[in-house]
Amino acid sequence: MSKLSFIDNPEISQSMIYKQILTIAGLLILTACKSSGQSFEDQFKSLVQKKDTSGELQLLLKWKEQQPNDPELYVSWYNFYVNKSIVEMLGLEKTQAGDESLQLTNTDSKEVAYINQRRDYKSVLLNTGFSYIDTGIIKFPKRLDMRFGKIYMLGELKDHERFTNEIIKTIDFSAVIKNKWEWKNGNPVDDAEKFMLGTIQSYILQLYNTNDDALLNNMKSISETVLKYYPDNVENLSDLSIVYLINKDYDKALEPLLKAEKIAPNDYIVLSNIAKAYNMKGDNKNAIKYYELTLKYGDEQAKQYATKQLSELQKK
Repeated sequence: MSKLSFIDNPEISQSMIYKQILTIAGLLILTACKSSGQSFEDQFKSLVQKKDTSGELQLLLKWKEQQPNDPELYVSWYNFYVNKSIVEMLGLEKTQAGDESLQLTNTDSKEVAYINQRRDYKSVLLNTGFSYIDTGIIKFPKRLDMRFGKIYMLGELKDHERFTNEIIKTIDFSAVIKNKWEWKNGNPVDDAEKFMLGTIQSYILQLYNTNDDALLNNMKSISETVLKYYPDNVENLSDLSIVYLINKDYDKALEPLLKAEKIAPNDYIVLSNIAKAYNMKGDNKNAIKYYELTLKYGDEQAKQYATKQLSELQKK
């Protein structure tokens, strides 16, 4: 997925697709909060911190025997098997994977390679974990934390097909329950619609950041599902347009963008995307119009980009 295909300045390419609004910090968000009155859960957290996997297993078996219908039991089984499946590895690679990578140089002090830390998973253990969280979701379908915990892990695995399918299933079920989501210990999620859609927006950005054109359809499917239930959702109207822009289908890209403009006429991301679509289509008059609107309503970065584009267009 070439970012330059819909914006010429890679410095602000992500500003054309809505950035992450809310995040799921990771798998252990499922057990991160202090819980009163659930001694099994408290004990499990303590054993996790001590990395006492033998103790964790014994506790889980006892927990299962005494409280088999406790939803937190399924969450804990899931975390147990996912954590147990992790394999940390070191690999020699040409590119740096993170700040902790070790750089190797030759005698001329030129970069040669990096020793990067990579994470892999033992599939048998991981699949056991998935079977527990799947059972938990079936038994307690309103538990959004369980669904997001599974989606998070599928993203880590880069299993984009299942990742996308689980997101779509979550959106569909949200419509069934009218966004009456629950979180840990059955507590209702505050402003559940906003939270769910914000997190899903971060998942779309995650797909986009892979730079893989093959995942454009995944992005499209998620956005279209959101729009089926929330047809005026500006973020997903804009996201959908990005897929068409990258595929150089400018007329199709303009359809959701012009609708989004009617809903949010001062949204500079929408305005900038409209300008880009007209620019790529060769409609200089409308491109100038919308870059001028971007200049009026945009943040500093968007204004700089719009100014540059206007300068180039006015030379034509």
